[in-house]
Amino acid sequence: MSIMTNKMADKLPVSVYVLTFNNLRTIERCLRSLHWAEELVVVDSGSTDGTYEACQRYTEKLYRKAFQGHRDQYQYAADLTTKEWIMFVDADEEIPPELVEEIKEKLRKGVKGVDGFFVYRQTHYLGRWIRYGGWYPDGEIRLYRRLKGRWEGGLHAKVVVNGKVDTLKSKYLHYTYRDISDQIQTIDKYSKIAAEDMAQSGERFSLFKLFFHPPFRFIKEYFLKSGFRDGLPGLIIAVATMFYVFIKYAKFWELSALSKKEKEDGPP
Repeated sequence: MSIMTNKMADKLPVSVYVLTFNNLRTIERCLRSLHWAEELVVVDSGSTDGTYEACQRYTEKLYRKAFQGHRDQYQYAADLTTKEWIMFVDADEEIPPELVEEIKEKLRKGVKGVDGFFVYRQTHYLGRWIRYGGWYPDGEIRLYRRLKGRWEGGLHAKVVVNGKVDTLKSKYLHYTYRDISDQIQTIDKYSKIAAEDMAQSGERFSLFKLFFHPPFRFIKEYFLKSGFRDGLPGLIIAVATMFYVFIKYAKFWELSALSKKEKEDGPP
């Protein structure tokens, strides 16, 4: 048996797909952790920092596609896979050996009647693993039968499986923002997308939500979910989340006011 055949025998019959955009800081750690999959598909949205070139060292199934929305980009990548079981991994995530072993054991024993697996994740932020607050426990369906799952939703698109979903015990690892500046920039970007999603869905602006949702979110995550036990990083997470919620509704108001003014003014 050839060395290549031996290597393939060690791999699991799973397709893993990854989306990238300027993720040079984390992408190689991510891709190194996926050596166990028989197929690795990467879709890049136009990286300019060397991410695309780095990915070339890990897979031949590397594609470029302009970003046109989270759901469509995720589903585009999923549709490029060929195995029965597929798994989505983000460019700033890592699949540790214990999770690989659990997946291997599940597939070895057989997964009759199960069409997807919910997986929890552990996030690394400001030098520590976060264990409380709004970021923990956190997770979503990541491993599923290709023909049974589809991506649905807008900014926070997720896999919806038509069938039974089980839960894996091991966690995948998430290496989030590079620093607080990176976090603020992401909040600015994602709050804009969230506001646009609300506007497109026909939701009406609520002053009540603008005033009360942000502090309620802080109280829930910092006190009720024990975010304070993560020290100063836990406080920063709770305050940043509160700020995100406020800015999201503020931008929604801005869009609503602009749309109303354009209707009142009429065509030029």
